[in-house]
This record gives sequence, structure tokens and C-alpha cells, in this order.
Amino acid sequence: MWNRRKFMKVTSAITCSAPAIVRGQNLNSRIQLAGIGCEGKGWSDINEMASHPSAHFIGFCDVDLSRTEKVRKLNPEASVVQDYRDLLGDLGDKIDAVTVSTPDHMHAFIGLDAMRRGKHVYCQKPLTHNVWEARQMALQAKKSNVITRLGNQIHSHEFYRTAVNFIRDGSIGKVKRVHSWCAATGHGKSFHIDRPKNPVAEPKSLDWDRWVGVAPHRPYGDWKVYHPWGWRDWQDFGNGALGDFGCHILDPVFTALGIDRAPTQFSADHTGMNDEVWAAQNTVNYVFPGTEMTESDQLEITWYDGGRLPSISGSHVPADTALPRSGSLFIGEKGSVVLPHVGKMRVYPEVDFQMVPGENHYHGWLDGILNGTQPSDGFAYGGPLTEAVLLGNIAARYRGETLQWDADSMKITSHADANRWLRREYREGWDITSV
Repeated sequence: MWNRRKFMKVTSAITCSAPAIVRGQNLNSRIQLAGIGCEGKGWSDINEMASHPSAHFIGFCDVDLSRTEKVRKLNPEASVVQDYRDLLGDLGDKIDAVTVSTPDHMHAFIGLDAMRRGKHVYCQKPLTHNVWEARQMALQAKKSNVITRLGNQIHSHEFYRTAVNFIRDGSIGKVKRVHSWCAATGHGKSFHIDRPKNPVAEPKSLDWDRWVGVAPHRPYGDWKVYHPWGWRDWQDFGNGALGDFGCHILDPVFTALGIDRAPTQFSADHTGMNDEVWAAQNTVNYVFPGTEMTESDQLEITWYDGGRLPSISGSHVPADTALPRSGSLFIGEKGSVVLPHVGKMRVYPEVDFQMVPGENHYHGWLDGILNGTQPSDGFAYGGPLTEAVLLGNIAARYRGETLQWDADSMKITSHADANRWLRREYREGWDITSV
């Protein structure tokens, strides 16, 4: 259920009663970590965590062993496996916490399993591949009473923290409208729109069956099609540009405006899509309940990707102003803020503002484990944020139709068929059970 009272109750419970290290005293009081997904963003996550003085990685997992060379050097004595369950099973209570940096479709399967074993979890964004999974992750985090954090690292960056503080101080007055956009295209990584007709054999280093995991099985394509580069384009594995960037770019919107309730309705328009990949260009209109930071009891937020940009009409932004490639526009009663994605905000009319120092997002999670304090963007926050993002992708399947959403019952009330996209059919042997 996602409403203000229950959201705050969940957040408060986790913040106030979260434990320190799960297994108690350990060697040198260090946090024993396992990294699941070891290259690309996985390596970035692991490397940043490893720089914390209390972090010690004792295990690594990647379904493609060729992508474990860097982590092996980080700790040559650590276990290295292709199935994360071997790590959690063999090392058992020696592991305190895990990082999950896999393709979207495996986040929930791994994250829920880890939390059920009492492990703290840092999981890449979007938190899950579908709405039902996001709800389960938030519920399990509360039930297991573990420290969690979403991998939207810019949440802790000085640029986002400064904009959030500026808007929450009422510097532009109550907010009337928000536009958020991203230059990335929906299927711009693989540049495929259909499955390859002549699939090739997977490399010997890759366990393709484990990579496919919960999704329907299909033959391996090549390195540009699915693994390691193109998977975000495919509906079975990723969530396109909205899934890739939505939890980043909408994060300061949610935080600044105190959005803790689901959208009540949403609709989408795009350049066309099939049943395999996401649309190249997408526009999603959300309507959220208003908050104390908004002008009215409803707030419209529009998302654009694939290079689409909003109009600056109705804002305080001068007509000849070029918008950044990706970012957000907050239109307030007294002024407007343009917040580039990982860039210093611009305020119209121009005023001076104080920069807010950034924090180390990765170390913040580890510090939370040590002192029992839940960071502000744990799964109680990241779950609802991910739900909103993924509801936009459901709207894309019903182009031009406004869908009504009841968050408490987790149902799209205006279109019964649309509810089938809230949860997937899991491949045999890869089921996810409810919390």
C-alpha cells in the first residue's frame, strides 16, 4: 500500500529500529561484503564501496567470468562464482551485505533472496523490473529490518542536494508544474527492434541460462544485442530510457516536493513500439496528489525522452534559453528552476543561492549499516519511486489512453487488461514469492 501515512510509518520504522551489522562482531569490525555484478556499474559500485575503511569484499559473482578481472585484483582471496546463491550459501553468515548491480530483470530475485537471508542490500536503479516486484522489495526490507539503498547515487550529489534544499525552502514559491526529460532513446543501445534471426553461440565465460534468469528463455545474440550492452532496450530485461534515467532525474523532484504517494493517473505518447523493445521517443504525463510544496491538490509531471524537450511556456525561463540535454524544470509561483542532470541548477529570475555539500552515496549506506541508521533513499523510498517510473512504461503499452491507478489495491482501475503488466510470468525454477 502506498499512501502518506503508511509510507511515513514504514520509513520511521526502518530508521528508528534498524540494526547494525547483522551477524554482530566480526574481524576488525569490518563489513563483509559480496558484490553481485562485477563490471560496468557493478565495478563502479564495488570499487566505491571498497574505499570505505570498514568495507571488506569476501565474495564476487558475475554470470560472465570474463567480467571479474578487476574485482579479483581487489581481493585475490575472495570467492568468485557465477551463481550468487553459491556465495550466499557457501559463505552464509560471513556475508553482512551485498551490492546488486545486474540487469533490471534480476534485481528482485536476488535482492529479495538476500534480504530474506538477513543481508543489507544496495541495489541499482530502477529497483526492479516491474511494479509488483518494487512493492515486494519495500515490504521485505521492512520485514527483514535491514539497511537498504537505491543506486541513484546523484541523490547525494551537491547539485541535486542544493536544488532540493533551495526548492524546499520555498525560494520559488509553491510549485505549479514539473517537466523532466532525458536525451537517451528507448532502444538506442542495441539499435535492434527485433530479435536477431541468426543468434550466435554465447562465449564460454558466460552462463547464458543464469543471465536470462527469471525471463523467458531466448538464444544469445551477441555482445551488442543483450549482454553486456543492449539489454536495457528489451522489454523482457530492461525498461528503456525511462527505466534507465527515471529514478535519477525524478529523484530530486520527489525529494524536493515531498512526493510520497503514487500517481493517480498517467498516460503516454511515443513514436511506436512492438512487443520486443521500447519506443525510441516517449512522453509520459503523470498526475500526482499535491503536497505541501505544490500550488494545488494535484501536480502534473511530464516525462520526455529520446531528445524530446518540454515547452518553457508558463515558466520564468527566458524564451531564448537553451535547455540542457537532460534535466528537470520546476515552475513555481515566484520563479523557476532548471536542474540539469548532474549539473548546477539555474534559477529564473536569477538569485544567489548557497551550495549544499555533497555526500558519498556509497559510504552513506555502509555508515548506515555500522550505526543502524537508514539512509533517506532506502527501499521504502526507492520502491515507490520505481513504481511510478514503471507505471509510465505500462502507459506506453496503451498509447493515448489515460490509466487510473489505485495504489492501495495495486490495480489499474480503468483498464483491466493493463494489470497483466504489473507482474511477469516467471520462468520455471525462477519464481519470486510474495512477502
